[in-house]
Amino acid sequence: MMKKKMISMILVGGKGTRLGDITNETAKPAVSFGAKYRLIDFTLSNITNSEIDVCGIVTQYEPFDLMYYIGSGSSWDLDVLDGGIRFLTPYSRGDNILWQRGTAHAIKQYFNFIKGYQASYVLILSGDQVYKMDYQKMLKHHLKYNADITISATRVSDFEASRFGILEIDDNFTVISFEEKPDKPKTNLASMAIYIFSVEVLEELLNKADENDIDFGKNIIPKAITLNKKISLYEFEGYWKDVGTIESLYQSNMDMLDDPDFLGLNVSKTLPVYSKSLNLNPHVILSKGKAKKSVIADGCLINGYIKHSTIAYECIIEKNSQIIDSVLLPNVTIGENVYLKKVIVNKGTSIPNNYRCIKDKVTLVTNDNLFEVGELNE
Repeated sequence: MMKKKMISMILVGGKGTRLGDITNETAKPAVSFGAKYRLIDFTLSNITNSEIDVCGIVTQYEPFDLMYYIGSGSSWDLDVLDGGIRFLTPYSRGDNILWQRGTAHAIKQYFNFIKGYQASYVLILSGDQVYKMDYQKMLKHHLKYNADITISATRVSDFEASRFGILEIDDNFTVISFEEKPDKPKTNLASMAIYIFSVEVLEELLNKADENDIDFGKNIIPKAITLNKKISLYEFEGYWKDVGTIESLYQSNMDMLDDPDFLGLNVSKTLPVYSKSLNLNPHVILSKGKAKKSVIADGCLINGYIKHSTIAYECIIEKNSQIIDSVLLPNVTIGENVYLKKVIVNKGTSIPNNYRCIKDKVTLVTNDNLFEVGELNE
């Protein structure tokens, strides 16, 4: 293998249980976003826009759909000869299958992948976040401050802070404490779970880790602080959303609809976001159909009224139905005289005629809970 200065690894093996039935049969990074994208598109696009040409994707939970979607990586210009996309899946050693038990444990299992490229630095990422970043700027920061570890972090609301790893820093951007999902956060500086490690330091920390040191946020980073490793903050000031809950998935879709310049998705010159074409026919709006302030993907047939909503691939909406402030995931069928407001409809769900679901709080509608969260109005 050709020697690389920095390689990337994306951790996509988690179950994503807080997204409920959305991730029952789908890895979280493969979840639809903004009608036309999947969550993994943002991380893969950032990698290629940052001119990083090696990406190890560490899979475990429900990997098929994600692996099929990514394929060779050609949609993100990552199908390069001496590098590109590599899927790192659970494997057996002797009589045992080596399942990943946490983020650090997963990287440790595939450390030979890092060594194979003789990389000096490794960029560790999540595949379920909505943002745009030039990782080369983060590497420059890492080198400027002669850091062992650099953590990208962003300011969040005090209400959200307990969902994240929280950092304290000194006047030189050095991390002096790290607390994973604290009940009473000391600051609102939240880790984005984006790390650059100098490879020798990462190897040392993983070798010193005991069998319970399985997670970067809970175990490895706090221990690195006690070992006086130099950990630098790279503060990110752009839009960033960790799509770990039904509420955050919904809100990020609404953010996109409310901002015509959201992440510059309609601009191809500055860090474009790529996605894989499904080669479907364009969406069709029939005579009784109307759409306002919405995004509709290819392969859809619209004969109802859509307002301020995202409609993913191959959805059908029949006449006299209204979809307002909602998110439809792929392959949803909406019958006649349906009224939906402030819901996410799970992929493959069929909504019967005369169904109503109007909520003040974001609600996930599935084939299994249709009549728990809504009702027929005949």
